[in-house]
Amino acid sequence: MLTLSPDIATPLVSQIVDGLRGLIAGQVLKPGTKLPSIRAFAVAHNVSVFTVVEAYDRLVAQGWLVSRAHSGFFVKRREEGGSVGAPAREVETPRFDASWYLKQIFENRNLPLKPGCGWLPHDWLFGDAVRRSMRQLSSDGSELDGYGLPYGHMALRMIIAESLAEHQISADAGQVLLTHGSSQGLDLVARCLLKPGDTVLVDDPGYPNLLFMLRFWGVDVVGVPRTGVGYDLAALEAILATRKPKAFFTQPRLQSPTCSVASVAQLHRLLQLAELHDFVLVENDIYADMDATSRTTLASLDQLRRVVYVGSYSKTISPNLRVGYLLARPDLSAQFVQLKMIAGLTSSDIAERITFGAITDGRWRKHLKSLRDRLGEAHRQVSRRLLGLGFEIFHEPEAGMYLWARHPDISDSAVLSQSATQEGIMLGPGQLFLVEPRPTGWLRFNVAFSSDERLWRFLDQRILVGQSAEHA
Repeated sequence: MLTLSPDIATPLVSQIVDGLRGLIAGQVLKPGTKLPSIRAFAVAHNVSVFTVVEAYDRLVAQGWLVSRAHSGFFVKRREEGGSVGAPAREVETPRFDASWYLKQIFENRNLPLKPGCGWLPHDWLFGDAVRRSMRQLSSDGSELDGYGLPYGHMALRMIIAESLAEHQISADAGQVLLTHGSSQGLDLVARCLLKPGDTVLVDDPGYPNLLFMLRFWGVDVVGVPRTGVGYDLAALEAILATRKPKAFFTQPRLQSPTCSVASVAQLHRLLQLAELHDFVLVENDIYADMDATSRTTLASLDQLRRVVYVGSYSKTISPNLRVGYLLARPDLSAQFVQLKMIAGLTSSDIAERITFGAITDGRWRKHLKSLRDRLGEAHRQVSRRLLGLGFEIFHEPEAGMYLWARHPDISDSAVLSQSATQEGIMLGPGQLFLVEPRPTGWLRFNVAFSSDERLWRFLDQRILVGQSAEHA
């Protein structure tokens, strides 16, 4: 029922905690179920008693288990209160809208299967380097108290500037602002440049967190359709004929959810239109390190005159570090850092130092190559399986994290996703990613989490049911 892998980077305690939470959230372990005794679990899984004690204690503290004197450990019932009741209800009746995605997708991330999630598996990340960096940080006498610098850790900013120079983006460390992940960077740009009622362009389909954040700030969000080769420029020009946007938040490379890539010709035209209609381009390039192909960016063409560039290490090192960065021309950088300090003082100097240690680790480039190779192979395998079931794939770059696909017999992927949660599967229904949410058959598949045969059996069964209903 639970498989542990002592050879991977994830500690055994974390594997036990994550695995049991997944089984509970997926209703494989029902409320009231008694778990094996500590000693029996240790023997069955060939781990130490101390490992099991720590794992069980964590699950009790998190509200998933309850300990009863002289009886053992049991899955917590809803009526006993605590945090278990809420996840169980949400597994049964999830709401597929922007607020659900922003909050509940993380609460439900322990469903056994997660092909709809937006992160990578533990053993695909750079955990070993993070641990080495943490050990070095704790042993070299570094000051771990106090605040960081307003712009962030200087050594990391210098490395980022040097790395971007290799990709023809000329910026000094003084233009690099470290942020609490890319989300804070996007939020700083929105709050600094926009006011309620302003028109803002976004990719459609696009990034749900961004859509939710922009609507929260009261701006008028207008979608620019994505195609398999980037942007629908005719649609964009039609929008610009009647609207005057302040900014366009976009992902030219390996865009989420479609994974489409804009051509250099499209980027040149986009810059021309931004100049002609006087709006800022916010280039969210958080998947750049997953791309084996060296590509031209808006920032490299524009050299930060009209482009604000956003990057992140959360996808490739560790989401928990929450280290991103923002590049802009000096006058905008000064505004962004002031707003960063007003909103939350400095970002975490410790997290930034750990990140610096990871990307200066001698194995960083080897890690990126391995990650790109694994993603490329996963793309090929998942694409083959989707096509074999009759799915249409929007675009296949064999890079990045996602495939955007639909099946002719699936008219509403939200309904399919609700069924999937009953079987412990988290899907990515297409309406989450649309600027104007509506029923759609499109689904976002995270290729790194789409190899489990249970997913494919579920999809095959649902497609067969849909075809039977169609012919009835």
